[in-house]
Amino acid sequence: MEVAQRILRYLKNAPGQGLFFPSNNSLDLVANREADWGGCQSTRRSTTGYVVTLDGVPVSWRTKKQQVVARSSTEAEYRAMASKVSEIIWLRWLLEELGVSQS
Repeated sequence: MEVAQRILRYLKNAPGQGLFFPSNNSLDLVANREADWGGCQSTRRSTTGYVVTLDGVPVSWRTKKQQVVARSSTEAEYRAMASKVSEIIWLRWLLEELGVSQS
């Protein structure tokens, strides 16, 4: 329900704007992520960031501090990857529900 409300708010506030994709058979869903290790000087928490593109058009992105202090750069990267993967799973489900094929 929250997602539907976000979409409706966007459509209301951005008339005439949109994302345009080529008319090929399938769209490429690509995700990139990054994490720093202990980047916050005061809390030593790491920061996660990712962007997901659909045929080169950004459709989802996020940057936030991780909830816990990572004990290694590997742990910080793992947490960033887990966040990104959950977003990809949701986007793939959404595209499937909309009847959009992706590669």
